[in-house]
Amino acid sequence: MQKICTVFLALFWALSFASAQFSFFDQMFGHHGQQQQRQQQQQQSGGSHSQWASSVDSVSCSQYLCPTFDCVATPHDCPCPDQEDVKCIIPDADDKRVGTVICTRGPEACLAVEQLIWRLAGQQQRVPL
Repeated sequence: MQKICTVFLALFWALSFASAQFSFFDQMFGHHGQQQQRQQQQQQSGGSHSQWASSVDSVSCSQYLCPTFDCVATPHDCPCPDQEDVKCIIPDADDKRVGTVICTRGPEACLAVEQLIWRLAGQQQRVPL
């Protein structure tokens, strides 16, 4: 009987010690940090959204409002965010009047993007050198 009580007390002590250290183990394995990180990401994304919404409300634009807050007729007319960027227009394979706009650093990067797009589309376009 004494041996059972000793084992029971030792088990009870070990469980109480482990439960007291639960937060340590939780942090050690990253669960607490992940929860904090998720909360911070939600706050940051909500904060940037509210900043964007308040900025959009302050700009009057009856056409298309670019991410740079310029008011233009179509999304293709938006300027690149950085002044050193070059706007590359990749024509659509089906309709040459429309296309995708990509901002790159310099004309060489624009040429590389165009070649990659055409290669991925399975078409070879001759590009003058």
